[in-house]
Amino acid sequence: MALSIQENQRYRGTSWDWSVWIDGSAEELDSIDHVMYILDWTFDHPVREVSDRATNFRLDDFTFGTFSFYAKIIHRDGHETVLTHELIVRYPDGRPAAA
Repeated sequence: MALSIQENQRYRGTSWDWSVWIDGSAEELDSIDHVMYILDWTFDHPVREVSDRATNFRLDDFTFGTFSFYAKIIHRDGHETVLTHELIVRYPDGRPAAA
């Protein structure tokens, strides 16, 4: 199984709460030291480091629209894996929000 980014989101009337995390086999996740999430420049502190293996390196925040980001996965042996993801937030009726 390859590492991937998974997401969850919830509409709150004017914004969305969202979460992203790294998915993979237990062995792959155990090989990760930490994940650097590089968000859109409009976020406060757009570079976030998460090292909590228990949550699969989960990051929680909120947004007012769709955006793309990178996850730079730093493995315990020093090598890096970079994943990209577009978080497309949707209204309750399924329509995507603007970027």
